[in-house]
Amino acid sequence: MPESDLYQQLSKSKPVSMRSPEYAQAIRDMGESWKVTHAINHTANDFLDDTLRPLFAQLLGEELDSSSHILSPCYIDFGRQVKVGKNVFINHNCTMMSAGSIEIGDDVQIGPQVTITTTNHDFVDRYTLICKPVRIKKNVWIGAGALILPGVTIGENAVVAGGAVVTKDVEPDVVVGGNPARVLKRLN
Repeated sequence: MPESDLYQQLSKSKPVSMRSPEYAQAIRDMGESWKVTHAINHTANDFLDDTLRPLFAQLLGEELDSSSHILSPCYIDFGRQVKVGKNVFINHNCTMMSAGSIEIGDDVQIGPQVTITTTNHDFVDRYTLICKPVRIKKNVWIGAGALILPGVTIGENAVVAGGAVVTKDVEPDVVVGGNPARVLKRLN
């Protein structure tokens, strides 16, 4: 199975066995992402300088827009499965388990200690991955310590309160919070 087919299966919630020979490519890709994130997390830098931009380009497989910033340390297991828009700010200690793909729209702010995961396992055979993509639409704000679970889409202009556990889609123009997250307020 070509690499692109593997990631297409993962992003379309098709079960993929971690024991299969095809999954070996994912293990190599994850190892490469870990090496690059290690370099990012151990490079002295100033938030406003461009020291880390070449490393983020290597990790993501494309240039990070000059208006976007990801603070270190960060932890991303499949960097090429993450797409980051313009004018995005991701604070320190963000963890992205991104085998199923993560898309972050323009003007998004993500607080410290946020976890975004696309990965889950079959309940019977835990060596089988079942991933679902996460989509964060334009102008979303995710507060500190929030957890975004597989398959979630967060609508435009939504706010996710700090510490929220987001288990299902968030409609546009709302504030959600709690565990599981629920609508606390409608905006506009």
